[in-house]
Formats: sequence, structure tokens, C-alpha cells
Amino acid sequence: MKVAYVISSDNCRTILRDMIIPQIEDGIHGADVVGMFFVFDNTYLLTKGTEIAERLQKIHEKTGMVMLACDKCAIEREIDDKLVDGATIGCFPILYATLNSVGVDHIITL
Repeated sequence: MKVAYVISSDNCRTILRDMIIPQIEDGIHGADVVGMFFVFDNTYLLTKGTEIAERLQKIHEKTGMVMLACDKCAIEREIDDKLVDGATIGCFPILYATLNSVGVDHIITL
């Protein structure tokens, strides 16, 4: 099963750091995570030099997982040029097209 996450709540840092990322790294997540879309302050989680961003970048390099930051959110926070390699910025139409191309089964909002 292929899933994508919309990372939007205030607690996503903890959920990613302590649950989802370790499960993906250990191969025990139970689903193929094909993408993550970061909105609002969660776009900071893709900033170069942060632990979560570096771990997500490694997952992206290994699996091709899409890492997309909301363009408006990243630009407003002045980090659109500070994201880890492999992360891009875009809006919902880009998200839909990208996830459609990888055949996502479920989109889960956290």
C-alpha cells in the first residue's frame, strides 16, 4: 500500500522524529511512504542542517519519496532556498500530479 502524508499539525515534529522516520528507516512502517507535503511551520522540518530534514533526505535518496513544501509557506518563512536536497516547493496542483504519478493509495493528514 502506498501512502502520502500531509504534515500540518503542531505535533508532527514528534510524530516524524519518534515514530514514522524510525519505522521507515527500520523497514517496519507497514506502508510504502511515497510522499510528504509540509505546510505552515512544518516547512521548517525540511531545512538543511536539521536532524529530521537530514534523515528525510536519506530516505528520499534511498526510496525516491517526494518531499514537497508548500511554496507560499516556505517563501513566507524565507526558507525556500534553504531546504535539503531533494525537497521542492509547490502547491496542491503539483502535489496531486506528483502523487498521481506514483500511484498513491491513501493520503493521511497528520
